[in-house]
Amino acid sequence: MPLYDDEAVVLKTFPLGEADRIVVMLTKKHGKIRAVAKGVRKIKSRFGARLEPFMRVNALFATGRTFDVVSQAVLVSAYAESICADYDLYSRASMIAEIADDLVSSSAQYQDSCMQYNLLVAALSALSRGLHSADSIGFSYVLRALKLAGWSPMLNECVVCATKDDLSYFSSCSGGVMCSKDHDLQSIKCNDLARFQMISLINGDWKNIDGTDIDYLTYRCVEQWCEYYLERPIKSMHLLENNM
Repeated sequence: MPLYDDEAVVLKTFPLGEADRIVVMLTKKHGKIRAVAKGVRKIKSRFGARLEPFMRVNALFATGRTFDVVSQAVLVSAYAESICADYDLYSRASMIAEIADDLVSSSAQYQDSCMQYNLLVAALSALSRGLHSADSIGFSYVLRALKLAGWSPMLNECVVCATKDDLSYFSSCSGGVMCSKDHDLQSIKCNDLARFQMISLINGDWKNIDGTDIDYLTYRCVEQWCEYYLERPIKSMHLLENNM
């Protein structure tokens, strides 16, 4: 079978048979891959622990008919060690992995998948090192990943009349913030703090975010924006809502 190698982050896994596992990975050069890791559920597996969610590896793959096969995996970064030891970090990392899985297809173009991969690595690295709050890293990732996919909300003026005043609503289907006069039935409440936080999260302006809690309206706007474009509920985001 032809072989190829790539750097990858494990997004999720599924059991296969008694000893194998299907590993879903976002790679740097080949988009999203579903590959079989044979024997990794055995106690004496050579690299089973390296193929857990949030692990970053250099992997060698053998091309298969239905699924490729992971022939080798060398650890690059064990993000999972610190992430899985903290519930807040784990819940945000799960959200990040779920959205990365939805955003990137198995046939993604190299440039698109590489940019999404680099953003994913940066987010998991920041989480594992505690560079910023788990909420700010997670929501920044969501907005920036969607921006890379071509979906970025208008936040500085009303999407209908272009006024910069009274921007108290947010509508994903309309493309961003709306004034009280022009808001539609699908819009949700927004405020200046939520707009300011979303702008800062998209731009990575950590000096404006660090030391502050992410506002609940910010969360609601990010959630609506994400679910509108991914066209399905994001389970991990709803778990976060219960804790906010």
